[in-house]
Amino acid sequence: MTWFLIFFGCLIAQRLSELVIAKRNATWIREQGGYEVGAEHYKVMVLMHMGWFVSMLAEHLYFQRGASDVWYLWGGLFAVAQAGRYHIISTLGRYWNTRIMIVPNAPLVKRGIYKYLRHPNYWIVRLELLVAPLMFNLYITAMVFTVLNYFMLRVRIRAEEEALNLI
Repeated sequence: MTWFLIFFGCLIAQRLSELVIAKRNATWIREQGGYEVGAEHYKVMVLMHMGWFVSMLAEHLYFQRGASDVWYLWGGLFAVAQAGRYHIISTLGRYWNTRIMIVPNAPLVKRGIYKYLRHPNYWIVRLELLVAPLMFNLYITAMVFTVLNYFMLRVRIRAEEEALNLI
């Protein structure tokens, strides 16, 4: 239980720090004449991610499961995802956000991983939502939120593609 709580606390701290970065970047984007699109689904996405945290904690406390026998495999995949996450944040710089923000006449980023993948952050989120719970045998959370995220990303990516066409 201790390792789970340490991991869980670090993950929450990471997400909160990312929200601080996103808010700072949103302020800068608005100062550049930027604006948000696709805001109607953002609250649902935030609730889904909050539900993922609640579900992991509830499933862990209810079933009292320990670390997976192959936690190192899941942990390794999670570490790869984190490296990807920070590469994306670094590559996008002030344009990175949890919201879909448009800066008129800004160039489309085509360096780093963006040379090879469209929407790489969503591949990382898919991986995280699956493997973080699997590190602690939280199979219900892993399955339910992988499916919910699939449907959320169908909406999210469509909104982001429409926004990219505005640039």
